[in-house]
Amino acid sequence: MKLLLVAIIAVLLLAILRPGIGFRSQRPQHYEDTGPAFDIRTHLNGEMISEGIIYDPMGKVVSRFVATMSGEWDGDTGTLAEQFSYAGGGSQDRKWFLTMGENGAFTATADDIIGTGIGQQTGATVQLHYRIRLPESAGGHVLDVTDWMYLMDNGSIMNRSEMRKFGIKVAELIATIRPKGN
Repeated sequence: MKLLLVAIIAVLLLAILRPGIGFRSQRPQHYEDTGPAFDIRTHLNGEMISEGIIYDPMGKVVSRFVATMSGEWDGDTGTLAEQFSYAGGGSQDRKWFLTMGENGAFTATADDIIGTGIGQQTGATVQLHYRIRLPESAGGHVLDVTDWMYLMDNGSIMNRSEMRKFGIKVAELIATIRPKGN
């Protein structure tokens, strides 16, 4: 019985601390042959609506939101403005500055992002890694975030984000993004 307990604890610790297991084991090349092709200049352009939930590390819903989004592109540079309205009455605005690189790579910055986010669009997916500083009202913590967006056949986008601090998952976000009016 003790051996079984030790094995379970070891597996759980590996799942928490090791980046190559589960959600974080996905790689852009896993989606090379998927479609429809996700191009952020097309699919994150114009007026959009996002609806989502944020979970704590144990899977309990801790926040719900609806966001309006507006993307504008001029060639390989664009902005994506987000206005979040949270179920608890709070709000938050963010404006991303996006720059396309070569072979589907792109960079992303925003006022609450530390440094530069690094993204990759491949097949029907987009992956984005960045560090975010939460507002002081949420503790002011700095989190490492991995976003995966999956383009659906109808043009909607499913977004799953995992937030970590010191390598340990502290939150997860699931959201839809769709063109306004759909």
